[in-house]
Amino acid sequence: MTALKAMYGGTFDPVHYGHLKPVEILANLIGLSRVIIMPNNVPPHRPQPEATSAQRKAMLELAIADKPLFELDERELQRDTPSYTSETLKAWRSEQGPTQPLAFIIGQDSLLNFPSWHDYESILENAHLLVCRRPGYPMTMKEEAHQQWLERHLTHNADDLHCAPAGKIYLAETPWFNISATLIRERLQKGGSCDEMLPASVLAYIHAQGLYRS
Repeated sequence: MTALKAMYGGTFDPVHYGHLKPVEILANLIGLSRVIIMPNNVPPHRPQPEATSAQRKAMLELAIADKPLFELDERELQRDTPSYTSETLKAWRSEQGPTQPLAFIIGQDSLLNFPSWHDYESILENAHLLVCRRPGYPMTMKEEAHQQWLERHLTHNADDLHCAPAGKIYLAETPWFNISATLIRERLQKGGSCDEMLPASVLAYIHAQGLYRS
């Protein structure tokens, strides 16, 4: 059986422990040996990043330098157009072949908005969804049709993720770290401390580059 591979996308402006620690715990829970971490270039659903693509890439490289679980994928940084997960996963599936188990990691908040994603139905054709729990978010979708879609694909057995190439949704019991990039940027603008929120190497880079000061 080919080992399950997972991809984890985000703006990472900046990358912090709230990004990294839940995914490390998820990897231990379900037997993931590799997570492809992929920064977006032009995220379609949110404000544009404050740090440049090169700066966000550099921060990620520093953050994962001592973490063999993670591998950086730059494909979306090389695009000038919006980063659509559906298109990225189609390309990844075509590279990995039809039988390789693939997964995409999202938060519970993203699952609830998932039907609004571009060409969302094709995503499960190319990968499983691994959902990290978020406290305070409902466990049901807003529309009945979307709830039925969730229930059709939902599995509580991690082995299913390794035995099929795509098509399952797994709700992972990962802990919540109350850290956000927005909070980090706000603290840095006010000269506050963020030592406990992100790796020291990333924080040193932020200071050296003069990021998030105004």
